Amino acid sequence: MLRFSLSLIVGAAGLAALLVLSVIYGQADIPVAQIPQALARGLGFDPSDMVALDRIIFDLRLPRAIFAALIGGGLGVVGVLLQTTTRNDLADPFLFGLSSGAAAGAVFVITVTGDIFGRWTLPLAAFTGGIVASAIVLGLMARLRSSAPDRLILAGLAVSFLFAAITNYLIFSGDSRAAHSVVFWMLGGLGLARWDSFPLVLAGFGFILAVGLYRHRWLDALLAGDLTARSLGVPVTRLRYGMFFAAALATAIFVAIAGVIGFVGLMVPHLARGLAGPLHGRLIISAALIGAMLLTASDLLARMLLAPQELPVGIVTTALGAGFVFVLLLSRRTGS
Repeated sequence: MLRFSLSLIVGAAGLAALLVLSVIYGQADIPVAQIPQALARGLGFDPSDMVALDRIIFDLRLPRAIFAALIGGGLGVVGVLLQTTTRNDLADPFLFGLSSGAAAGAVFVITVTGDIFGRWTLPLAAFTGGIVASAIVLGLMARLRSSAPDRLILAGLAVSFLFAAITNYLIFSGDSRAAHSVVFWMLGGLGLARWDSFPLVLAGFGFILAVGLYRHRWLDALLAGDLTARSLGVPVTRLRYGMFFAAALATAIFVAIAGVIGFVGLMVPHLARGLAGPLHGRLIISAALIGAMLLTASDLLARMLLAPQELPVGIVTTALGAGFVFVLLLSRRTGS
């Protein structure tokens, strides 16, 4: 318990440091002393007018840093729930078509309809696509009358391939001038982080965290297998459907704001288990913290690698994820 508490304190301090660095560094570096002044003016504690540098800090970089932490933490928890309920250590939102559905919805409005609802068009379309994809997967599972993990994975893969094909068709047949926007969004980015989207991101993070913590004992029981969990009074089928729907809802919200950010949901649960162990009370909290640190650091790196040009953060997380999978596979081979 002491070791876990100390790890959380160190992790929280590390996240705070990353958030400060994320505000400081960018196309133009900002003095640390300017940050408290900008916060005071932005929050209304200082009656003096905000200058241009204050607006860069308060309206652009601060929400971007906070969004990175919330979305990264949320994707980490999503990964934990999916890996536990499917008993697949490589499960993440990509595997079940959740990200593919959201991407298809966003690409549809970028290439076909345009911003018919203003700046909320893209988030609404991505959210709708993610929910439709999850509904198809759940519909397939209901048709099969089974919630077995292998069936759930196969259904998710089928839906993922379907929406990937739709997305590629839309890109090929759509307006070529929108290709750059499509590619950048599909690779993930936090450039659209604004305060008016903050309640949506906070709701997504709070929802998935609350669901995971509320059902952590049922998730613990599921680690022993379906039969053992049922003998302990856990409604396994309802739990699996509920966790999948919660993961789909949260993923749709995150993808609607930040695009498709890969491998965070795959890497974070493994890192968190090394810190907190397999039981979900600690595991979910650790995953939220590690996911927040990972995406905040990745976004900071994405802005610094090709400065002043910004690299899509999904490229960074995918590169890290590929290396992580290689290490995971090699370690398992060595262990066997």
